[in-house]
Amino acid sequence: MTCTFPIKRGLWSALLLLTLPVTAAEPEPIRIQQLQRCGDLLQTQTQTFCLQVKGLQSGQWQARLNGERLAQQHVGSDGESLQLQVDGNGKRSGPLVLEQQGRQSNPVWLSLGSSHVLAATEDEVAENMDGLTSYVDLVSVVIEEEYDGLEEAKRLAEKYDARVVGMIPPLNTYQLRLAAKNLDERDATVLRLGGEVSVDAVVIEESGAEDSIEADTASAPPADNEEWAANRFLDAVNFYQRRLQQDSGDVQTHPIRIGVIERDVDFDAPDFGDYTGGDCRTDSRRLCLYARDADKPDGHGSTVSGIFAAAWDKGGNSGFLRGLDDVGPGFEVIVGRDSDAGITANIAASVNMVEDGVRVLNWSWGIHRVGAIDVNGDPIDSLVRSGTAMSGYEELLEEFFLWLREEHPNVVVVNSAGNGSSFSGRDEYRLPSSFVTDQLFVVGGHQRSEKDVPVDDAQYAVKRKASNIDMRVDITAAACVRSSTAKADEEGDVHCGTSYATPLVAGLLAAMLSINPELEPDQLRMLLRRSAMTIGEEYDFEPTEGDDLTAPILPSERANDLNNPDVGHSARLDMYKALDLTVQSLDRVR
Repeated sequence: MTCTFPIKRGLWSALLLLTLPVTAAEPEPIRIQQLQRCGDLLQTQTQTFCLQVKGLQSGQWQARLNGERLAQQHVGSDGESLQLQVDGNGKRSGPLVLEQQGRQSNPVWLSLGSSHVLAATEDEVAENMDGLTSYVDLVSVVIEEEYDGLEEAKRLAEKYDARVVGMIPPLNTYQLRLAAKNLDERDATVLRLGGEVSVDAVVIEESGAEDSIEADTASAPPADNEEWAANRFLDAVNFYQRRLQQDSGDVQTHPIRIGVIERDVDFDAPDFGDYTGGDCRTDSRRLCLYARDADKPDGHGSTVSGIFAAAWDKGGNSGFLRGLDDVGPGFEVIVGRDSDAGITANIAASVNMVEDGVRVLNWSWGIHRVGAIDVNGDPIDSLVRSGTAMSGYEELLEEFFLWLREEHPNVVVVNSAGNGSSFSGRDEYRLPSSFVTDQLFVVGGHQRSEKDVPVDDAQYAVKRKASNIDMRVDITAAACVRSSTAKADEEGDVHCGTSYATPLVAGLLAAMLSINPELEPDQLRMLLRRSAMTIGEEYDFEPTEGDDLTAPILPSERANDLNNPDVGHSARLDMYKALDLTVQSLDRVR
């Protein structure tokens, strides 16, 4: 007779586990989540960088900049706070990676540029009369160009019991930490600083440390829409791959560097996972992506960056430039902000990127003045700033574009028109899109219509309801895109806004410049407009109204044909035709 004894489920499981082989847990990936200048920001020879890192284990680790090993110092007891000191002699800006026991971090762009500003902590901000978060003791002064900026900033600091703590030297702009303890004291000092003969403007920041850059809160279209078809996205990829095969030899492509002003990218998402590990530049044709790591795959930075660089067929986003890898020249996409110090930090990062060789800047952000109204006459209540703050930002942006024109005339900035259903070109309403310069491209947003018409029909797409409008908008592009996902083969949520139309245009401009790097900003705009399809009704050059999205297509943009049916309509991005015209432009200069 066989005797059996009942064994409780928990005990049985425990006995079973004892018989299984013991395997070591897979180490957590190394991820650089923060990289910012720290210490003395005025020091340009030996620069100190503070990093927040997860995944490092106890033991030795090393950092490599442009593949070269750096000396490093570990700071903090939790293993997550690191500090690097970089001697600028013989070194240049480039990708930084951390290595440990055969594992590599995500690559982050480390700029040795001199432009850096500090962000306020939670204890250093207060709510102003407009209900906006405002910096209490940190302001920036734009010094008149005939003065030595640093010397004059130090003189002003001594006079007003302040300290110089940050700077953007190419713009003669210096950040001061005031002795102010509240906004009344700050405003009194700002008023006195603004009266100094040497001061062109005083910039105050009105932004929290994690303020949203720009989002469209309107409802998304159905998930099965064909948004990018409205811009001939796949046709453009196919054209570049076929027409620009490197073994054909008739068109030589050139590497282009793109700067994206965003916080971070989730390298654990399948869309970006293969950018970690190894030296990206070992394959000269491949796109390289440098960014701080994010915790979630569907954040603003991941979605915007994904339109440039997301891997294909992973279920989430799909990057336009990534689709050109087999024949591409080796695009580089640098994602970053100098710090969380609002608009001033965006400009500081942009200056460094341009000095590091960026040819195309993507600005998927913008702000409205308090009191701005939409096309229906209703007030805008998101991404607003006070009149005082807007005046300072306007002067800072003016200095940036003047510097760009004088020192880097071939760099282009692509800016979102905004999602306030308002007017993008009115300087009393919105920045930076209201600036008029050849080097600034402004992008509106559209979505697929419900009409069954050919893709080149003006009614194939309709204006995105939330998109800002008017004559300052150069072109419109698809506003809706799927976000990256945490798992492969998942379908991402639909995100909409002019933030996501902007990188379609910026990526296309980078591709165009890779074909013909001699193209100047006004020539790029001409090619975009000449190649554009139409959207909306013809409005015969009357004042812009609620249904009009961009500046009207002119006869000069249609071979001076006054009777061309496109004339008078708004312009919709045609990525395929723009590349075709770019290749044709080579014949004119040969």
